[in-house]
Amino acid sequence: MEAEHSLDELEQLVSTAGGDVVSRIIQHRDKPHVRTFIGPGKAEEIRQIASSLNAQLVVFDNDLSPSQQKNLEDIIPGCKIIDRTGIILDIFAQHAHSAEGKLQVELAQLNYLLPRLKGMWQHLERLGGGIGTRGPGETQLETDKRIMKKRIQRLTKELEELKKNRSIQRKRRQKHGIFNVALVGYTNAGKSTLINALTGAEVLVEDKLFATLDSTTRKLDYIDGKEVVLSDTVGFIRKLPHQLIAAFRSTLDEVRMADLLLHVVDASHPQMEAQIEAVEDVLKTLEVDDKPQILVFNKIDLTNESDRKRLKKLYPDSILVSAKLDIGLNDIRSLIKEFINSNNNASKRLLN
Repeated sequence: MEAEHSLDELEQLVSTAGGDVVSRIIQHRDKPHVRTFIGPGKAEEIRQIASSLNAQLVVFDNDLSPSQQKNLEDIIPGCKIIDRTGIILDIFAQHAHSAEGKLQVELAQLNYLLPRLKGMWQHLERLGGGIGTRGPGETQLETDKRIMKKRIQRLTKELEELKKNRSIQRKRRQKHGIFNVALVGYTNAGKSTLINALTGAEVLVEDKLFATLDSTTRKLDYIDGKEVVLSDTVGFIRKLPHQLIAAFRSTLDEVRMADLLLHVVDASHPQMEAQIEAVEDVLKTLEVDDKPQILVFNKIDLTNESDRKRLKKLYPDSILVSAKLDIGLNDIRSLIKEFINSNNNASKRLLN
């Protein structure tokens, strides 16, 4: 059942990337095959299916090693082989709009492609040895590696500069006593719709995975004399590629610097609890899982009364909202106000 849900999500990813899914296959193995991940028999089965359906792309729901990807492309000629990380990187490349977002995606792509360069040059290796064949191929491969490594160094340096600028902006906000609330959550949970509803912002909203990647900060209001800002962040997902967590660290620093997290959850999703767990895992990776957090169940207009009662029983401190229909938004403001007041009172006690 879990495998089916994971493939459902992969199908959404492929659709978001612009592809059409024509078939899906599940294989049960005790451990991955070293050379092909799925084993030669299953690889041959996929080759036949791909050939009969004129498929041009085979997407794996798990990460493949560079050698596994190369071996599968040898067995399934005429088809591009891509793994879950590859498809997510492709989506990020399409949806990054800010200068920083584009740099972050390019860095993640280069780190992903670097170990796969040798496989991309296999057509030269097949020409055989000798002067004018294999030698020049290897030379070009090494040249490409050097170019790629230099580009990675340059991108890393540029992102460090942008990170410093962001840090200055955050310190300025802290100096002026601005209270920072960061929205986190699974991709397509409705964070952008929520920040629009709360602040009147015009963040892009689409019913797609990773519709928005670039961090957005908007003023919410003044609460008890303190200015409150909301920051929208990139959505999380199960099996989030490590390259992306590393590349988007500067954007995700908004989460690190936040005074409070709003963890937005799609209350109508059948895998809601697994999605909550996936977000918590990423927060642990970012070492911010100890930050104060309000659980916000969004899209309650798509649930029934029984579901809503169950949610309040399981998560008594949560808020049920519909950003689309402006339901429960005042509850969010009230809880933020309570949190600010309790913090202010705690600070006064410490001073006394």
